[in-house]
Amino acid sequence: MTSYDAVLSDLDGVLRQFDHVAQADIEARYGLPLMKTAFAPERILPATLGQITEAQWVESVALALGGDERARQAVAEFAEVSFWVDEEVRALLAKAQERVPLVLLTNAMDTLEEHLDRLGLTYFADAVVSSARVGLAKPDPRIYELAAQVAGVAPSRCLFVDDRLENVEAARALGMIGIHFTEAGDLARALSL
Repeated sequence: MTSYDAVLSDLDGVLRQFDHVAQADIEARYGLPLMKTAFAPERILPATLGQITEAQWVESVALALGGDERARQAVAEFAEVSFWVDEEVRALLAKAQERVPLVLLTNAMDTLEEHLDRLGLTYFADAVVSSARVGLAKPDPRIYELAAQVAGVAPSRCLFVDDRLENVEAARALGMIGIHFTEAGDLARALSL
């Protein structure tokens, strides 16, 4: 018998991967601190809480970088960097899903559903809890509690996987089994697959 009755998985950095080489190349070509600027809490948090759209976030990043044509072009390229599904992770999560509910728990923007569709993941999980839709973002404990409720199990019966340690620690504080994801083997071991 497993020590969990549901799997709550992050999307970005776990199931979905981004082309970090391309991101670094764009930063280098334009000589602009795109990552630091784009993911500064005062810019990213309103977007992940659904208070602004992804388009508004992109505009806020361009303005923070000076708002000129060069900044806008850099941000446009940055926002279009390719992403893909880690097929090994998908297979592991699908295997776990044969036994327990799978909920994607993600800090995302208003475009999440479009991105899931592009990735072929629209119907992959049993449910999706998106920060932009519920107005809560990890590591706020309330979003973990909501995801456990959606899965239909107590938080203490959830296995939570995320690539950000602060999010894993917040899940552990609620009694969840928290897995800090660095590569697919971490997930395989946690799922006992």
